[in-house]
Amino acid sequence: MLRPSRLRAALVPRLRPSAAPGRRNSSAPPSSYSAKDQTLPPQPHTVSGEVPANEPNPAARARPNVSGTNAVPVSSAGASDEALVERPDEAEARRVAQAPNRREVWSRSQQPRAQAMVGPRFEQTVMKDQPRPLAAIELIHKQPVRWTKDRIVSCDGGGGPVGHPRIFINVDKPQICWCTYCGVPFAHEQHRKMLEAQPSTSYPLEPVPGEPAQVEESQRVTDEPLAQR
Repeated sequence: MLRPSRLRAALVPRLRPSAAPGRRNSSAPPSSYSAKDQTLPPQPHTVSGEVPANEPNPAARARPNVSGTNAVPVSSAGASDEALVERPDEAEARRVAQAPNRREVWSRSQQPRAQAMVGPRFEQTVMKDQPRPLAAIELIHKQPVRWTKDRIVSCDGGGGPVGHPRIFINVDKPQICWCTYCGVPFAHEQHRKMLEAQPSTSYPLEPVPGEPAQVEESQRVTDEPLAQR
């Protein structure tokens, strides 16, 4: 029969330190970073007086508590103290009109405004304060015809990054030929008299003085391919 001390020694395995090949000496202090990890990243170069963007403790700056614009006299009268009032007939006309400059829809995917703005949500809504952008399909027909003496003209939407790809338009037919991208109209000089003899045209043949919707043919500021407009 084994003694309790020998029985305990037989059941509990002996843990002996094993030196694996290539392992550091156990007497050396443990290190969790290699020599490569201990290399510090390069510090950003800063000029004298410049505060880095990631400075955790930036220097306190003295900021004024009073703005100089307070010396300009302003009045809040009429800004928010007016009574909200709107005539029902004018509000109904604004509600059913698709745009301020066009009453009907101009696309098959559009829903009529008279069918969309219904229900209790719009019962107490002041229609004149709602956003109602102008219809571009009507604004483009305010542009005057660009007369040319060439058989083919090119259009890029005025140029610049907000223009459109350059296309070439044949103007040899006796009609107003518009750009299929932006709708700017073109016509040949030899067809001017025939177009002027018509009772009405879809585009004005000459610039209308004081028309705010008319723009210049070229809206470029510089002549580069990606020029500013």
